[in-house]
Amino acid sequence: MKKFGILAVLVLALTVVLAGCGGKEEVLKVGATAVPHAEVLNEVVKPALEKEGIKLEVVVLQDYVTPNTMLAEKELDANYFQHIPWLENTNKEKGLNLIPLVGVHIEPMGAYSNKEKAYQSIDELPNGATVAVTNSSSEIGRVLALLEANGLIKLKDGVGINGQLTDIVENPKNLKFTQLDPAMLPRAIEDPKVDLAVINTNFALQANLVPAKDALILEDADSPYVNVLAIRPDNKEDARIQKLAEVLLSEEVKTFIEEKYAGAVVPAQKKYE
Repeated sequence: MKKFGILAVLVLALTVVLAGCGGKEEVLKVGATAVPHAEVLNEVVKPALEKEGIKLEVVVLQDYVTPNTMLAEKELDANYFQHIPWLENTNKEKGLNLIPLVGVHIEPMGAYSNKEKAYQSIDELPNGATVAVTNSSSEIGRVLALLEANGLIKLKDGVGINGQLTDIVENPKNLKFTQLDPAMLPRAIEDPKVDLAVINTNFALQANLVPAKDALILEDADSPYVNVLAIRPDNKEDARIQKLAEVLLSEEVKTFIEEKYAGAVVPAQKKYE
């Protein structure tokens, strides 16, 4: 009886352990903006990770500040919403130490006409036109570089993508600039006072704009602004993070981006050391 009792206890204990192991899911919490980041994660990455026993929880955020704050404070395991210039500037401004693990795609930035005025080309912009642009000091240089590349302004020599509005040295159309939060820019093209708005592609897609069709001007596909999976140094070797990075670099993700976004989002898969 004694041996039977001991055996029964061991069997019960083993059953509990096995049941626990079989039912355990590794949860990975990743912050992302809605389009295309959360779509890529939910539609392609999440099912792939489930097969590996990892439950992906996608936290959809509507701004460019919260995802990095949450990651630094360990409320997120990673985030996927930003390019490296933004990440580097945030680290500098906020005293953070976040790092890119893999690059996934590029979202060419575009300039869109006010819907009522419906300019068909950038040449139709009138003298004194109002252009809505980002209020982000780290993003405005990208906007100005796009405008300069299309002959609307000229910047001081050497500023490149780091220009500010004060660096404009030639403005032949006497453009007037109004600065808004990036998420508000799609609404700006509804404002009759605004002639043109330069909008990040993720927000343009959310507003049902088709960059390849609706943008009067659009960045080239070789833009340096690759959107990355950002992490903390302390969880770089986490097996869940490594598996997430592996899936983001997969052919399935590449194909999904190419087919779903038709050039509005361009795969740019690469791994950072």
